[in-house]
Amino acid sequence: MTVRLKDIAQDLGVSTVTVSKVLRGSPDIGDATRARVLQRMKELKYQPNMLAQALASGQSFAVGLVVPDLVHPFFAELAKSLGETLRKSGFALMLASSEEDPEIERNEIRTMLNRGMDAIVVASCQPHTMTRPLLGSNDTPVVLLDRRFRSLKANFVGCDDVMAGELATQHLLATGRRRIAHIAGTSNSPSIDRLRGYQRALATAGVRVPKNYVVTRERVEEAGDLAGYQAMQELLSCRVRPDAVFCYNDLTAIGAMQAAMDAGLSIPGEIAFVGCGNLRYARYLKVPLTSLDQATARMGAMAGELAIGLARTPHQPTQVKLLEPTLMVRASSAVA
Repeated sequence: MTVRLKDIAQDLGVSTVTVSKVLRGSPDIGDATRARVLQRMKELKYQPNMLAQALASGQSFAVGLVVPDLVHPFFAELAKSLGETLRKSGFALMLASSEEDPEIERNEIRTMLNRGMDAIVVASCQPHTMTRPLLGSNDTPVVLLDRRFRSLKANFVGCDDVMAGELATQHLLATGRRRIAHIAGTSNSPSIDRLRGYQRALATAGVRVPKNYVVTRERVEEAGDLAGYQAMQELLSCRVRPDAVFCYNDLTAIGAMQAAMDAGLSIPGEIAFVGCGNLRYARYLKVPLTSLDQATARMGAMAGELAIGLARTPHQPTQVKLLEPTLMVRASSAVA
């Protein structure tokens, strides 16, 4: 027999409205009551009728997430933690990949809008100079994740990427390196900000490097290892070879380190490397990789919390949440 909200309410001696509010994650329910209701739901294996709730409330109790690449560990971790946060408050997650294609991203967003998402979270691949809202004239709340548009007043959750670039470069300078190169992305805000941090740290230290020490590559997310390998080959062809490289992310660092080892160079003796992202396998590489931890799981959870808040109360002041990166030092940049 199907278990109804009314049945749970009668069992516990509370109103159906109270049980409904617990299901929606409403904040005006006491912790003790919430715990009793959730426990009874678990015991009875209650499955909410989401369609009925949507028709009754005008909400879908679902949040959409569009990321550039579902295979990349960074975006997979973001999706995992965001989904966990949504489930705790009774929201479902609809997930899509843009494949780093702006037109696919627009189509996926339109699909989510047509399905009535209560909020949409986007790690956008649109040009960083974009000035129009991602959702056009639609008033569905949107949260930008990881990638932002400074020309837009929009909710955003991400890492302080300027600080990431500074920390990486300051660390390499502290180990005595002076010929520090950078393998960069191209058109998104993390690429631009990490490059800015790298340049700021060098300028502060009074260190000048050749212009060709900055090598940019497209598609540094899903094809980062190949992009890093090719970029490193370009750096190794410089008249004076770099003695350290700050890489856009861990995948580009892995490719770059392989190119250096294939060229017969020792790491970190002849050349040091720092990545960004602190992927789970970074410590297990042949040469464990120094990397910037972006608090990825926390980032996804914060985006989920913000999306839930906007779904319940759409018209709120714009919020920008920046997480500070942490440098995780490993063998790839040890003091020579």
